[in-house]
Amino acid sequence: MKQLPRSILPLIVGLLATVSLANAAQVQDPIRRGRALVGEFCSRCHAVARFGNSPNRNAMPFRTLGRNFDLDQFPRLLERGISSTHPDMPEFKFSEDDAHAAAAYVRSIQR
Repeated sequence: MKQLPRSILPLIVGLLATVSLANAAQVQDPIRRGRALVGEFCSRCHAVARFGNSPNRNAMPFRTLGRNFDLDQFPRLLERGISSTHPDMPEFKFSEDDAHAAAAYVRSIQR
């Protein structure tokens, strides 16, 4: 097996450390993690930012969710699994950590 030049090894170690720190920062920041989760799972239909329209005009923007729903109950709902009679909405079930992260993000964008 051919060995890598010694000058590349510090570069590889630095790159791996940077990637690990970025992943750790995202895990430690629930709002950032929640933004990624709702972006991945909900943004196809819902507006998931402080501004903008929902892609599906019948889907409530997440920034107004707190007007009609107790956000303290939101993590439990996400953990149990959200299902809807609306045919376009798939069923979602989040882990406890992901549910709390998503709720933290949704709470952070309320208007």
